[in-house]
Amino acid sequence: MSPWLKAGLIGGLILVVLNILGLIPCVGAITCGLGILAYAGIGALAAYWLPPVREAGQGAGQGALAAILAAVIGGIVNTVVATIQMSLTDKAAILSQIPPDALRQLQEAGLDPGMFVGPGAGVMFGGMCCIGGLIIAALLG
Repeated sequence: MSPWLKAGLIGGLILVVLNILGLIPCVGAITCGLGILAYAGIGALAAYWLPPVREAGQGAGQGALAAILAAVIGGIVNTVVATIQMSLTDKAAILSQIPPDALRQLQEAGLDPGMFVGPGAGVMFGGMCCIGGLIIAALLG
């Protein structure tokens, strides 16, 4: 098994655990920072597992591939978790937290405020986080 694949799978498992721990209130802020640090650690692990006579360019490429693989795994799990959360949450409770002026502005702009709640919103928000995670992973890996 190639070093980037092995490190990416291990990193993906770490990010899945961090996503699950992020469901605990107030722990999510900590796991978000740990996830970003994990990308750099995953990249370093992939470079460390390269066979001797390591070159910087090869190590950077392997690290980036490993971090991107881990980000894909973590992003998919995060999207699934967000979708489940949004489908289980009461839409009226979420919309009641938005100021009435903001709701009116959305309606005047032709947007239904209900599009920001529900399973579709979970997929949308999870997908945006997944894309952002891929970019950060490629840079830090």
